[in-house]
Amino acid sequence: MTEMKDRIKMIMDSQHMTQKVFAQFTGISEGTLSGIFNGRTQPTLKVIDSIKSKIPSVSTDWLLFGLGSMYTDNKETDTVTDPNQVAPGEEGFLDFGDDTATPSQGSTGQGGYAGVSAKVAKSVIKYVDKPQRRIEHITVYYDDKTWETFVPQK
Repeated sequence: MTEMKDRIKMIMDSQHMTQKVFAQFTGISEGTLSGIFNGRTQPTLKVIDSIKSKIPSVSTDWLLFGLGSMYTDNKETDTVTDPNQVAPGEEGFLDFGDDTATPSQGSTGQGGYAGVSAKVAKSVIKYVDKPQRRIEHITVYYDDKTWETFVPQK
């Protein structure tokens, strides 16, 4: 059975991408990909989510566990010809990711992905009203070991 790093490499090959181009296209850092391919690190759910968001026809079961075929419905329709191309509906979209997702310690005992869904839940941030802050003083330190303090007028 192939390892997940081999399956990621197979996706790169099927999309005719180098490691650098694949990293830029998916938003995965080159260092992260290098660590995965060298066996230093295991792919995280964030890596899997990045691949699935850019190439949705890749089968999640195949990517995670090696089950079934690489593409859903055996389609390779998501082949990318220009990695800089923005998909329709993604104009102006910034995805800052969710750093809270980590692989679970499954029954394999190896930090695997047993029973882990590839979907990452996004959290909602609530802003709490705080009283407006005021500047009390500003201190400027100079390289000749002197300083000045400025106090705003009331």
